[in-house]
Amino acid sequence: MKAFRPTFDRAWRDIGAAPANADVFDRLAAAYAEPHRKYHSTQHLQECLQLLDSVREQAIRPHEVELALWFHDAIYDVKRSDNEERSAAWARTELEKSGVPTPALERVVDLVLVTRHTGQPNSEDQQLLVDIDLSILGAPQARFAEYESQIRAEYAFVPGWLFRRKRKAILRSFLDRSRIFGTAHFYVGLEQRARVNLAAAVA
Repeated sequence: MKAFRPTFDRAWRDIGAAPANADVFDRLAAAYAEPHRKYHSTQHLQECLQLLDSVREQAIRPHEVELALWFHDAIYDVKRSDNEERSAAWARTELEKSGVPTPALERVVDLVLVTRHTGQPNSEDQQLLVDIDLSILGAPQARFAEYESQIRAEYAFVPGWLFRRKRKAILRSFLDRSRIFGTAHFYVGLEQRARVNLAAAVA
C-alpha cells in the first residue's frame, strides 16, 4: 500500500485535513490487511484506487471520492450488517478531528454509505464510486471466479446450502437491474461482461 501514500496524502490535503492526523493512512492500511479479509482486502482497495486513477477526470471532487474509497470497507466484520455505517462513522471521526469543512465531510460520509448498494446514488461522484466498487462484477472471467471464491472464504462459517441460496439472491438482484453501471464509461466497458459473469454464477 505504500505506493498509494502520495495520492492519499494529496487527497487528505486537498480536502482540507490537518496533517497532524495523517497517521490515519497507516491505520487504514492495517485494517484492509486484516487476516479474515479475503475479498474486502488490500487487493480490492488497490483495484478501486487504480480504477479511480483511470477515470479521475470524471469525478467532480476526486479527493473526496478517493478518501471515500479508503474508508468504504475500513471496518469489515462478516457477522455484522452495519459495516458501511461503522466505516462512515470512522471517516466522520477522522475528518472532524482534522478540521475538514462540514460540507466536504458530509459528502465523504454519504459516499461511504452509498456503497451499501441499497438505493440510488444522488450525485455524479456517488455514481462513479458505486461503479468503481461494483467493477469486480465485470472483471475478466478468471478474476470474477477468484472474487467468488474469496467471498465464499469470507463466509466459510456459513453452511454451503445456505450460502448458495443467499449468494444467488444477491447476484440475481444485480442481474435484475435495468443497468448495473450508471456512468457511461463503466456501462460501455463492463455492463455486458458483468451480465455474463452474473448469469453464469446464478446458474
